[in-house]
Amino acid sequence: MSRDFDYERMLAGELYCAPDISPKNSSMQGKKLVQQINQLPIDKVDEIIDLEKKLFGKTGETVYVHPPLYVDYGRHTEVGNNFYANMDCVFLDVNKIIIGNNVMLGPRVCLYTAGHPTDAEIRNKELEFGLSITIEDNVWIGGSALILPGVTVGENSIVAAGSVVTKDVPRDTLVGGNPAKIIRTLGELDRKKWSIEEKKYFEAKNKVL
Repeated sequence: MSRDFDYERMLAGELYCAPDISPKNSSMQGKKLVQQINQLPIDKVDEIIDLEKKLFGKTGETVYVHPPLYVDYGRHTEVGNNFYANMDCVFLDVNKIIIGNNVMLGPRVCLYTAGHPTDAEIRNKELEFGLSITIEDNVWIGGSALILPGVTVGENSIVAAGSVVTKDVPRDTLVGGNPAKIIRTLGELDRKKWSIEEKKYFEAKNKVL
């Protein structure tokens, strides 16, 4: 089998020309699967999940992406167990998107691995590049946040709604803004606060059951 020069360069994070990628490695299969998913009745949950497991390159046991969703390839995105994404999310996966366990995406979260040269003449020659995105375990990304090429969001961290994340996010950190900046570290105070709220919830629920 002959090598696909531009496809290999795309996945290596180097300059490539998208129109020169061979048909066998095109993004059409993923786009067709997404079209099927987005046209299914929303109550056909099992069928939606089955197609999403075919769409993504790898999934954990429990995964649900609320339609509509959008991908470039689909197969370049890998998600862990207990993954949930709300409606209108975009996985622009010309390079790898690696998502860990227990990750939540709010509505209209966009994960963009694609980039373009800052020189207009080279950009106009249809040369582009892609850098992988990594979302580690237990991350929550708020609605309408954008994660840009090459970014890693560290374990247990939170990206506030509407943020544009241009740099790596340390673990156990809340970030927000455009460009996103560190707001504070997450830790013991958060655990104490939400443990109290959890206890109140179950006490109230037990009274009505």
